[in-house]
Amino acid sequence: MSPRHPPSRTRDAHEPERLLELYFDDNHVLPDLFGPNNAHLTRIEHALGVKINSMGNTLTIAGTTTATHKAQETFDALWDRIQNDLPIEEADVDAALRIATSTADPSMKQMAMAAFSDKPRKVVTRRKHITPRSTTQAAYLDAIDKYNMVFGIGPAGTGKTYLAVAAGVQLLTQGKVERLIFSRPAVEAGEHLGFLPGDMQEKIDPYLRPIYDALHDMLPQDQVVRMMAGGQIEIAPLAFMRGRTLQNAYVVLDEAQNTTQMQMKMFLTRMGENSKMIINGDASQTDLPKGQMSGLVEAKRLLRKVKDIGFVEFTSADVVRHPLVAQIIDAYDAEKKIDE
Repeated sequence: MSPRHPPSRTRDAHEPERLLELYFDDNHVLPDLFGPNNAHLTRIEHALGVKINSMGNTLTIAGTTTATHKAQETFDALWDRIQNDLPIEEADVDAALRIATSTADPSMKQMAMAAFSDKPRKVVTRRKHITPRSTTQAAYLDAIDKYNMVFGIGPAGTGKTYLAVAAGVQLLTQGKVERLIFSRPAVEAGEHLGFLPGDMQEKIDPYLRPIYDALHDMLPQDQVVRMMAGGQIEIAPLAFMRGRTLQNAYVVLDEAQNTTQMQMKMFLTRMGENSKMIINGDASQTDLPKGQMSGLVEAKRLLRKVKDIGFVEFTSADVVRHPLVAQIIDAYDAEKKIDE
């Protein structure tokens, strides 16, 4: 199977050409950097519109000044990952390219590159180290560190749920919170719960599957089962939050675009002492009845200026799934703007 490539970038014909040489002092790890059959080099060539040749420990990169600079940033980040004993896979090359080509301000890019290379900002769980794969992901993890309430808003595939779960698992294993609570509104997105087989928990579980999957990716399955049985981890529909005060807890509300205004207010006011709340959603994919305002949209409008709440906006540029996903999101967004 041939490797998947990110979309090619258009070269500016008016920009001067440049020849850049990069030297790597450890040839034992070059196969990891270059990829099988130089697949990583080919991927970077295609993404940046440069020509890369390897000879021994040296790479020569030909292209525009801008493109070769981005290529150098990409290789620097990948090399730092190798020096920190982290793997380099296809998705990691895409992540380094995504950060290098980001239009974020230089300080944000520097923070994201350092975090991607496993320096100041990483999430460590029992099963893996998790590093951000875009500048916005780095900002999101930074906000979770800094604020007790964080809104992550943007399209599917940007890693909001996965990173939120990872940060929570880290806090729990470090003893900084006593329990993790994950919740989603059980909106009947085209399917009537009453006609689905099983008891209520079995009917609801498919809506909470992404959270289960993320937990099992970070903790051994038997440990997840024990923690759920002991109440350290709770996964429940939003309706189960009513009337509770959530103390010493890390609480994640996922798919928050499907909350009503009253449900969102109810959830936000459950916050107790020594708790942290993460609210994630994509305002463009609400399953609420037509004409009903999303609680996420209202919360963003009302709380945006509250200084102790963090808001992080994701875009299609932050999508970490197959490169086609970002193009699909852009196509739908463009059609929506035409309709409006």
